[in-house]
Amino acid sequence: MTMDMDAAPAVKERACGSCTLCCYLPDIDELDKPANTFCRHCIAGTGCSAYEKRPATCRDFLCAWMSDALLDDAWEPSRCHMMVYRQGKQITVLVDPEHPEVWMREPYRDRLHAWAREARAEGGYVIVYAGDALSVIAGD
Repeated sequence: MTMDMDAAPAVKERACGSCTLCCYLPDIDELDKPANTFCRHCIAGTGCSAYEKRPATCRDFLCAWMSDALLDDAWEPSRCHMMVYRQGKQITVLVDPEHPEVWMREPYRDRLHAWAREARAEGGYVIVYAGDALSVIAGD
């Protein structure tokens, strides 16, 4: 997998637009925000009402679609209902609980398995959170 969300700049042509999945899917400790709930600062379909004062976790975050030019528009989070990012050797996929099986469909399934094979070769893995379900993709 080529992406490294830890320090990747945004792809020039891409913008979050009306996508607010990063305000919904992850848990954010600094904001006491649990997973799969909107942040209290999020205006759904618009963005952060506290944008200038958002915590570093939010300020420094870019999903894979925003930071990896090799991902096509099928991976745009509001289109695929998933948010993908890397944390070191771990590739994390957060799935919108309203679409819990989308990650098992094409074109996502094969790409996630390919990423898992690549990650495993480097001592990493792919983990998928879909609502309360947790899956680790072995890549085989």
